[in-house]
Amino acid sequence: MILREVIPTLIACSCLSPIAAAQTIFPSRPTIPRSSTVEHAPDFGAVVVPITSVKFAPSVKLGITGKLGPSLGIDANFGTGFCLDAACRFIVTNYHVAMTTRAGKIKGEKIIHRYLATGSDDRGATANPLPNMDVLPFAMSRDLAMFELRWPLSHHHGLSFSLDELEAGQEVDIYGYPKGIVNPIRKLARFPAKFKGPTTSGLLAFDYELSADQPIRIAGASGGIVVDRKTEKIVGVLSGTTETMALAVPVQTLVDFVSKVQPFLAQRIFPTANAVSPVSGNLYPKFAPHPDYNPKYIPGVSFGLAHRPEESPEVKVLRNKAQSLADSMRNFIAVQTSEWGSGDKEPSAQAEYEVRVIDGVQRFREYPDGKKELEDIPPPRLSSSVRASYEWSTLPKMVGTEWRLKVRQAADVVVNKQRMKVFQYYSSVENNLCPFAPIEDYGFFTIQKEVAVACYGEVWTDEDTNILRISENLELSDKLKAYRGWQEYQIVLTYGWLTLAHEPRLVPITIFTEGRYGKHVDWCRGQFTNYQRFDSEVRIIANDANR
Repeated sequence: MILREVIPTLIACSCLSPIAAAQTIFPSRPTIPRSSTVEHAPDFGAVVVPITSVKFAPSVKLGITGKLGPSLGIDANFGTGFCLDAACRFIVTNYHVAMTTRAGKIKGEKIIHRYLATGSDDRGATANPLPNMDVLPFAMSRDLAMFELRWPLSHHHGLSFSLDELEAGQEVDIYGYPKGIVNPIRKLARFPAKFKGPTTSGLLAFDYELSADQPIRIAGASGGIVVDRKTEKIVGVLSGTTETMALAVPVQTLVDFVSKVQPFLAQRIFPTANAVSPVSGNLYPKFAPHPDYNPKYIPGVSFGLAHRPEESPEVKVLRNKAQSLADSMRNFIAVQTSEWGSGDKEPSAQAEYEVRVIDGVQRFREYPDGKKELEDIPPPRLSSSVRASYEWSTLPKMVGTEWRLKVRQAADVVVNKQRMKVFQYYSSVENNLCPFAPIEDYGFFTIQKEVAVACYGEVWTDEDTNILRISENLELSDKLKAYRGWQEYQIVLTYGWLTLAHEPRLVPITIFTEGRYGKHVDWCRGQFTNYQRFDSEVRIIANDANR
């Protein structure tokens, strides 16, 4: 049985419970639209930002006596970044810039998360010399990193991106903050360039012109942007230079990177580049079969309620795939990051919990060092909220094992050049598969009453019927709609391939829930990272060995 909990807070409490205190509530956060488009002419000084880290480091220096002695020097590292989103809360740069600068802030705003696209153990990693004479192993084709700031940079914004293939001789401009003669003073520089062609390592090569008779100093300029001169859209991220040629990471590599580490952000910035959207609605109108529904559409044949019609071979394969997906998630550990918000605003609260699943039983613990185990992720207590915690495992199980659930195959679709199989399902109120449990929260106590509702949704799969997305819409009764004005409640799950113990497996990637009541919309979006897999047999052997 699947339980949905929606909490409209009726009375605000001036103090937080110990559980709520573990969450990060953003006070007086500015209202920032979630759109990433920029309609005005770009001001590149508001897009490209310098990245600098300066620290004192011990060194050895020749003293006035002619003897070597300890001294205190300055270790300075420089790079460039640019705003990824319209609000400029995410800054993109190179991996080697992120590793060498180790900056804690960008233009005064604290960095709260770092995302790296490559590393020393990455496929294709090689030892690469840096301007400061160090050697850093990483994959040049994925020389990308992203910083998440505590607050957006004021008076800064992102640009649009182009995924169009470049033509030889196409004119572009390179923007960055190269290291100047007088350190640490740097100014934004523009270098006109023309596209030369792709390299064998997957980078883009450009022949560029000098700026003020100076070449691009890669020390400082790394992480800048390459912009198409006509469309003023970003086509690459500067990663290396010679005296006459610049190398850049293609935008498609950036899309793949952001889609992996921040899928909800990627959907807003690159909406046409993702085959499976983590927030998209259903493709087809609601499937609501007649009680005598026959999935094979045999003319003149009617099945009563006492006889379940035989399902098509395609639906049987889907059932087996869904059951296998549910079984594969019975033993593992991951980190679930949840954010809560309303309307088109930025998140008002966030929290991280470790998800531990043992023999199918789920428990949650505050990440990284929480001690108390919880049966569910508690939503924030300061506003009306929806929650997203366990549907990623219960919905595949429902599709795979609940024969009361009516399933049929719809027409295939092509989503962003990827062919998808689409299956529709429906469960009536009488089946009692989709309960709805609104909670009255009075601060010091709650009242919860569970009611059965009908539900419907879609399952998207690849051409081998591997599940990539499951959606669920609760069909609320008129009584529930009258209660607090509830109108809609939906869930969207996405799954992707991950290699665990040298074995590719489908795992949950995102979970998105949205509730509408009256004119108000609350949402919760969750993302899964840091997967670890274990088996009960391995655990038993380990326990025996320690006796």
